[in-house]
Amino acid sequence: MKNVVKEFLQSLVIAGILAFFIITFVAQSFVVDGRSMANTLQDGERLFVNKFIYRFNSPERGDIVVFSPKGAPDQKYIKRVIGVPGDTIYIKDGVTYVNGEALEENYLPDKMLGDFGPYEVPEESVFVLGDNRNHSADSRFKSIVGFVDYDDISGRAFWVYWPLTEMRVIDHQNYDLSFEN
Repeated sequence: MKNVVKEFLQSLVIAGILAFFIITFVAQSFVVDGRSMANTLQDGERLFVNKFIYRFNSPERGDIVVFSPKGAPDQKYIKRVIGVPGDTIYIKDGVTYVNGEALEENYLPDKMLGDFGPYEVPEESVFVLGDNRNHSADSRFKSIVGFVDYDDISGRAFWVYWPLTEMRVIDHQNYDLSFEN
């Protein structure tokens, strides 16, 4: 009986260490709160975030990232990366432009209201927007979010696991732009 208890405790300790390592360095669960990413992500969906990817690569245009905004550092937001360092972003007549090129954003549920920018993305930062632009606190609003520093990014969303009927790999937009920085 003593050996069974000892083996159980050893297994429990090993499982705890592995769980701590995975949550700290590899992946973490996140709950979508609100409708700023509709129709791509829905309020209440649970997903996994890859915390490992940005240790080796910088965020790219189209990535859906989880981050801590400057205006609310104790919270986590989820948005889409629109601009990377050196990009100039502006929004006119509901169309988002990156370095003068209009983005094709067929995932947006509604045409965005208002004109914004231009914004020049600084080094080690990204410009993020919610997919539901008319209901999103994002980089357009400097006091709430502003530019997101690489250090404030928790990771890249990759898999919705709840509700089970909506389980899927998250489709990140691959912008086919004719320019590069």
